[in-house]
Amino acid sequence: MKKTSKSENILIIASSEQDANMYYATRFIAPDAFAYLVIRGKKYLLMSDLEVDRARSQAKVDRVFSISALRKDFVRKYQRKPGYLDIIEEFVKSRRVKSLTVPGNFPLEYADLLRKRRLRIQVRPDPFFTRRLVKTPAEIRYIRNAIRHTEKAVAKAIAVLRKSLIRRGKLYYQGKILTSERLKQVINVSLMESGFIASHSIVACGKHAVDPHNEGSGPIYANQSLIMDIFPRDSASRYFADFTRTVVRGKASPKLKKIYAAVREGQDIGFSMLREGINSGDVHNAIHKRFEALGFTTGVMNGRMQGFFHGTGHGLGLDIHEEPRVSPGGDIMKAGNVVTVEPGLYYKGIGGVRLEDVVVITKKGCINLTRAPKFLEI
Repeated sequence: MKKTSKSENILIIASSEQDANMYYATRFIAPDAFAYLVIRGKKYLLMSDLEVDRARSQAKVDRVFSISALRKDFVRKYQRKPGYLDIIEEFVKSRRVKSLTVPGNFPLEYADLLRKRRLRIQVRPDPFFTRRLVKTPAEIRYIRNAIRHTEKAVAKAIAVLRKSLIRRGKLYYQGKILTSERLKQVINVSLMESGFIASHSIVACGKHAVDPHNEGSGPIYANQSLIMDIFPRDSASRYFADFTRTVVRGKASPKLKKIYAAVREGQDIGFSMLREGINSGDVHNAIHKRFEALGFTTGVMNGRMQGFFHGTGHGLGLDIHEEPRVSPGGDIMKAGNVVTVEPGLYYKGIGGVRLEDVVVITKKGCINLTRAPKFLEI
């Protein structure tokens, strides 16, 4: 992976509320796009008047410039009104910059226009800031805190499941049919009260649980697998948690119990193998091989993919999915990487099972940040 050179000049134009690289670089949140530049090691922001004072007090940069002040300087110098890129061009060329490195999601329109203005634009795909891959102790604390609140929220949902009554194969809670929507509300409200925002939470039962990214809807049924995959972001730190448990309210079938046991064993293989220096592809392949040995094959069956057909895990931080990956392609693990370990098995007519914990890679192994217990039947 290419490291950022101290002499490299950088340009990012994005909203830090949406773009993790921008927030990582500035530690400043704004809903609208703004410009971040690194020129000969110095960090600059070009901000609108709406945000300039707040940026000066909060952003982790060397200097914040007002766009309107730069615009006035441009008019005095050239006797014409500038566009946005005129201001950026003047800013960099006045500092004798001829080349800029931008991230892979940099707007193509801007890149093309800057190139027409005789600036060399070099694109570096993610990871744009390679140091994002190795988490600091503070970042690990943020992620751990996010996991604790997520575990608390899911525990409330499990308490609802325990109190629910089984009638004709469906669950009833407080006199009404218990639905995926109701359980998601329990989880999301708990997270919101703690300052977390959960989007697209998965509470998927029965046939919905066989599709890993089906968010789930409608009644929750007794004796069927229920996957709860929750991945909220902390509104304060901006770091994510990622957490999955599979449970059954009632009695699981013998086949489902075997699938659950296999997934737990697969997770344990991941925990035992992950350490600095290992190729994560070897971890994924070892889990896949064990599933096959246990009789849980993967492939197209009855017109749809079944078995273990997603990666074992992914990096976690300011993005819910970031590098490194624990997948067939593989990345070399480094101490300080934070990754999920989430094998799963999915079979039509039986159900889906996924378990997910978050670990920190160390030189000798990995440390599990997730504490919530694992059990199948409630």
